[in-house]
Amino acid sequence: MVDPSGEIVTEIAQRYGRSRPTIKRWTTEPGWPGPIGKRGRWLEYDPTAVDEWVRNNIARPTVELEPGRLYTGQQIEAAGAGITAETIRADLSRDRWPKPDSTGDGVNRWLGSTVMSALAQRRGYRKKDG
Repeated sequence: MVDPSGEIVTEIAQRYGRSRPTIKRWTTEPGWPGPIGKRGRWLEYDPTAVDEWVRNNIARPTVELEPGRLYTGQQIEAAGAGITAETIRADLSRDRWPKPDSTGDGVNRWLGSTVMSALAQRRGYRKKDG
């Protein structure tokens, strides 16, 4: 039995929860790791190198918030969560962001634990240069 050390586009797509065409597009981006071999008609890529490329080019920044503290949209943005207060408001109105844990004084606030859980569910996007 062959034990492949690399991953093909289909496997990368499954691992990241993306479509095969998306991963094919990623392979044309600057800095994408070169193939390490071939499996059938598919090029194989080093999973560690792919992870590094995704971390540097696609992944959202990780942010550690105090789980029990309440945060406003502006505070979430200022903490470097990789999402703006405007996006939070828009996504909240479209049911793509969790309901606030507190609405005292007419201000929406979320627990740090709620924010971190919501951010973990969001996809990253291609970072723009500049």
